[in-house]
Amino acid sequence: MTINDVPPGKASFPAGPILHQKTVDTLPYEAPRHIVMSPYVEKEHLLDLETLDVENGILAEALTKLNCLREDYATAPYLETFNWGEVMDRVRELTTTRKHDWRETTFYIVAFRSRYVPGIDYSHLGDLDKAAHAEATASGGFLKYWFGTPNQDLRNLATCIWRSREDAKKGGIGPAHKEAVQAVRTMYAEWRIDQHQLIIRDGASSWEITDWTA
Repeated sequence: MTINDVPPGKASFPAGPILHQKTVDTLPYEAPRHIVMSPYVEKEHLLDLETLDVENGILAEALTKLNCLREDYATAPYLETFNWGEVMDRVRELTTTRKHDWRETTFYIVAFRSRYVPGIDYSHLGDLDKAAHAEATASGGFLKYWFGTPNQDLRNLATCIWRSREDAKKGGIGPAHKEAVQAVRTMYAEWRIDQHQLIIRDGASSWEITDWTA
């Protein structure tokens, strides 16, 4: 059916009001209440933006645009692995849209680099990871979680972005996380945790990711 194939007695256009783009552009921005911040989409894995201050809420929303840029993410430099420039563009866009005066804020990043023991069945690790993620999300301040798949050498990368290091510590004390840690000790040939900090300056004018120094 085309626009001209309108049955008799039927309006060719919706009866409701039509908003022109100029009108839409002037409408106030309404942030969503809950966002998907990980590969898990069930309710207990969603981030409630109302639990965050403005800076953390803006970054969390911008991090929904985070994408991996490299196939060798398991071993590549962290800063070069993701599209941080696009994420920061989104931070500035949201800051402008909300007419918010961004204050310099530091965020805590964990990069977990690992290599599985060859020949073992690690399929159940997904269930452990999912339970630990729900637990960490409920603890608060967990802004983003991303993980890849093991490469041909069984190496992988997972990363978490938190409101603070204190939030990360709190998110890791529950029983599900402890069970996952036990699995790490028995199923990984090697692993390490790299700590970084993301600093976004006043006005979101500039940013940098460096090694954690606090």
